[in-house]
Amino acid sequence: MASAPSPEVLRAPLVVEFPFTRSLGPVQSAFLTGLRERTVLGVRTGDGRTLVPPVEYDPVTAEEIRELVEVSDTGTVTTWAWNHEPRRGQPLDTPFAWVLVKLDGADTALLHALDVPGPDAVRSGMRVRIRWADERVGAITDIACFEAYEGGDAVRPAPHSGEFADPVTGIVAAARLDYTYSPGRAQSAYIGALAERRTVGERCPSCRKVYVPPRGACPTCGVATAERVEVGPRGTVTTYCIVNIKAKNLDIEVPYVYAHIALDGADLALHARIAGIPYDQVRMGLRVEPVWTEGGRFPDHYRPTGEPDADYDTYKELV
Repeated sequence: MASAPSPEVLRAPLVVEFPFTRSLGPVQSAFLTGLRERTVLGVRTGDGRTLVPPVEYDPVTAEEIRELVEVSDTGTVTTWAWNHEPRRGQPLDTPFAWVLVKLDGADTALLHALDVPGPDAVRSGMRVRIRWADERVGAITDIACFEAYEGGDAVRPAPHSGEFADPVTGIVAAARLDYTYSPGRAQSAYIGALAERRTVGERCPSCRKVYVPPRGACPTCGVATAERVEVGPRGTVTTYCIVNIKAKNLDIEVPYVYAHIALDGADLALHARIAGIPYDQVRMGLRVEPVWTEGGRFPDHYRPTGEPDADYDTYKELV
């Protein structure tokens, strides 16, 4: 058992990001290709409504809809909210209004940014028009933003074939989440111990289980944990998976193996990579030990110890 004063609780910026790739059907393809050509298309429902942005199925009746119509690039603000501090990736880098705009000829509103000097310059009912991006690629960002416009709204939707040269058939959108993460008291102590090449968990005062990584509370008993226990460094593979898809910015050749490893003395398996053995020889019960790289703050991977495999009964509750 290890006893130590509580460390400073850690905080760090964290980014979760991945590219989302999707193919486009005939309606969305026509809509995005139209934006590239400075043309706004909607879709007409069976009861005569024009939906912009267009969808492939009527949200009321679920009927498939394919009749494309062209609407105006001018419209009316139906409602708005002021954005005083734009974030990364938003349409404008100066304060702006998020607006719902019902384009002339449409029966639904489109969400986008309105470039105005301040919140006093925007109101529901004001007239606006699209400011097109200088370079357009077939994406919603082809609309740079909306801007104020002094003009009428006598526009009727006109039928459109939806046909363009070199249509856009797919898009790649980056999904990204930026936030500040704090692991809390228990995991701050765990991370601090890893920097010393030690693995420290916490024991539940009720059921006496040792959790690694610690959670600060026992998930079974619901009571706080405070008693620190050093475990490992060796452990047993309880289950694993073979990875065949190469991850971006991860310099590991596929296939490779990630496993749940029950460290000696722990009652919860942690997640880590297995190396030093062919991927097709990794197995449940394999005894492993951590491998540290120079300056590493956590084990780079685990490798076989050469010991006999653990008996299933010794880890079956951790599978």
